[in-house]
Amino acid sequence: MTENRQQQEQYSLSMMYGTYADVLFVLFPFLVIAMQRLWDGNLYQTLMRPDLSIAAAILAGLAIGKFVLGLVTNRELGRYKERIVFFIALTLFVVLGPAIILILSITANAQIPGFVAFVQPVLLIVAISLYTTAVSIANILVRTNQGPSGAEVSEATSPSKDGRPRPAPLDLPRRTGNDGY
Repeated sequence: MTENRQQQEQYSLSMMYGTYADVLFVLFPFLVIAMQRLWDGNLYQTLMRPDLSIAAAILAGLAIGKFVLGLVTNRELGRYKERIVFFIALTLFVVLGPAIILILSITANAQIPGFVAFVQPVLLIVAISLYTTAVSIANILVRTNQGPSGAEVSEATSPSKDGRPRPAPLDLPRRTGNDGY
């Protein structure tokens, strides 16, 4: 029992490191830009440029991808489908939409309002939070779809009526020599 718990904790820790590694890789180019602006003495300009909104939009897109992955991985979600769809809508409404509007508004206008310096970091923090939530949900759904040996045990991979195994979700069926045209 304790060995199983240790494996679960190790898996959760690995997922956390992997998730934050993804976030750091997304933010790395923007860190380089911020360091260059700091070097030039224009760090405040980072908050008034669309850089943080671009990073928030990228992370929001990744979060939506993870939420969709959670939806297609486990087809027997029942009441949880609506919750995942809610998180997708929340990501679109709270992060992706405003980030794109800010990107377009900042690049189109010479006069940028001061509230942008506050809104962009908040958008980025919310995007990071939603992305980590999405990764957690997707991993939970993938893990509940696997048996003790780690092999998937869902209906999608169980044998069909004619005895052949069904393809996993999103797997394309492979051609065999027995297939006809």
